[in-house]
Amino acid sequence: MRWGVLCGLLAGALWGLVFIVPRVLAGFTPWELMTGRYLAYGAVAAAMLAPQARGIAAGLGRADGIALLRQSLAGNIVYYLLLAHAVQLAGVAPTSLIIGVLPVLVTLMGRADHGAAPLRRLALPLAVVVAGIACINVDVFLHAASTQAPAGRIAAGIACAVGALACWSWYAVDNARYLQRNPRFSSGEWSALYGAASGVLALAGAAAGVALGLIGPAADIVAPPGTSRDWTVFWAVSAGLAIGASLIGNQLWNIANRRVPLTLTGQLIVFETLFALFYGFVWEGQWPRPLEWAAMVLLLTGVAWSVRRHR
Repeated sequence: MRWGVLCGLLAGALWGLVFIVPRVLAGFTPWELMTGRYLAYGAVAAAMLAPQARGIAAGLGRADGIALLRQSLAGNIVYYLLLAHAVQLAGVAPTSLIIGVLPVLVTLMGRADHGAAPLRRLALPLAVVVAGIACINVDVFLHAASTQAPAGRIAAGIACAVGALACWSWYAVDNARYLQRNPRFSSGEWSALYGAASGVLALAGAAAGVALGLIGPAADIVAPPGTSRDWTVFWAVSAGLAIGASLIGNQLWNIANRRVPLTLTGQLIVFETLFALFYGFVWEGQWPRPLEWAAMVLLLTGVAWSVRRHR
């Protein structure tokens, strides 16, 4: 279980980078960010699968293909589209903190799974996690009151973040249960298959984006003033996300899914929130405020306490 917790922490560290990319590539539309990331992920995954493609394809059934497509659509394509919109509309902190509710949702959704700790044993650790989420959300809204961002823009960003939360909560539960029922795929194989399926969906998304004017020259017109549309930087960042956050991060998460029960896996997602906040502070060049410090301590305390309860 210690190895599973460590893999969950490292996956969170890689996934936290995802929240910064829409700010780094602010001149690109969320549709372009999604397409670039998952086309690159699909290409890397296909290259990894090539040497053993025949063997893996022989063991791949219709149910596996359906699972890969539904998980790729919810956990990658739709999730990242909504997340990128949320970050560009509402900012890194509100988005990461709304999605930070994931630990509670996934824990509740997995309460009946094999190996899950009874909720009464997790009540206090969960309460500490909720207190941490509450602290940081209070801080976000206190701080947001002093900004000049239009209320409608922030509301739209929050709505996108809630949609991303729903997508990833469903994906996390479905992926964990499917991996536990199908041990014939290694964590690396499933991550690569997941990437290949995401690449196929991203190709379809790219065609739709060009037709709708959300990708390419038509998108230059809607780029925010003062932002850059450097395609060299775009593809370099997309490739980095594909290898780090998608390929390696998903493989680490798959290992965690197989080593810890779903009620604990859900709480390990807290690390994504913590690292997203850390990267956001570095990007903005500022220190956490008191409520943000309190939230981070509470989140870490709640997860550590939950690990002890699962033992």
